[in-house]
Amino acid sequence: MTMAARAARASGAPAPETAAAARDLAEFRSAVARGLTAPVKTLDCKYFYDETGSALFDQICRTPEYYPTRTEIGILSGCAGDIAEAAGRGVELIELGSGAGIKTRLLLRALSDPRAYVPVDISSDYMGQAVAALQRDFPLLTITPAVADFGRPFDLAPHNGNGNRLLFFPGSTIGNFDPAEATNFLARMRRDLAPDMFVIGFDLRKDRMILEAAYNDAAGITAAFNLNLLSRINNELGGDFNLSKFRHVARYNETKYRVEMHLVSREAQTVCIGALRVDFTEGESIHSENSYKYSGASFRALAAAAGWHMDRLWTDEKNFFAIALLKPGA
Repeated sequence: MTMAARAARASGAPAPETAAAARDLAEFRSAVARGLTAPVKTLDCKYFYDETGSALFDQICRTPEYYPTRTEIGILSGCAGDIAEAAGRGVELIELGSGAGIKTRLLLRALSDPRAYVPVDISSDYMGQAVAALQRDFPLLTITPAVADFGRPFDLAPHNGNGNRLLFFPGSTIGNFDPAEATNFLARMRRDLAPDMFVIGFDLRKDRMILEAAYNDAAGITAAFNLNLLSRINNELGGDFNLSKFRHVARYNETKYRVEMHLVSREAQTVCIGALRVDFTEGESIHSENSYKYSGASFRALAAAAGWHMDRLWTDEKNFFAIALLKPGA
């Protein structure tokens, strides 16, 4: 138990960890109720990432169909030195959605005497394991994890001016925001965190068959990842979803340049989540995720609208994926 928790217990107040967990659970319940009672049923993709969901996503990244992770790692292996040269000595690295830290290691090894690493992730348990492993590999590095939903405003210590502050946002997670949300997100990162530069990965537009295969792997891991969202509702909110009565569907919307993930009801049914009753018709879906795809030019325009200048852009030989180095615009 932390000192703050002991003090809270002595005073009769709720422990900070308990209070935060209660707030998170109430927010989850509210978001689920709001999404499932909307005219078009939706669930926020950020709730994929409980401990089970995070582990499943790591498995997705190792499937033969899911090219983004290995392609981005390949690009980063080649450009990490260029990023390190641009960042300079003694950089503070802030990673948004830190995950397992594979790409983090590539960048940290290239950086010259980084002064601090701040991983930001919504899953505290999963991040704790990843940070412990990273600290063993970099014992002299100061690591200060922050449990936060980076899709919303969050607090970090002010930039102290010693060395550059580098934001790192790999994995094409920017694609989960619609373009207006992505613009707002990029503008907020520039305003609130005062970075000197921003390294960000994004997926490029390509053939429909390649895109749809990446989100419909033959082993069914992406399907399990999608369905785990219903398991989480059952476990944490008292839901009674029968997972066998829903199927995973992922398809590319060529008009909006995005892959859409859905959970489709196999039959007419009613699901209860506590006191909430949700009716489904046969074939009705819950829209659980979007993953927008960009061209280099469209992402450059998106960044510019948020006040960023694209200083460098690296891609793979097939032009499947890209890593951009952004700097605050004039």
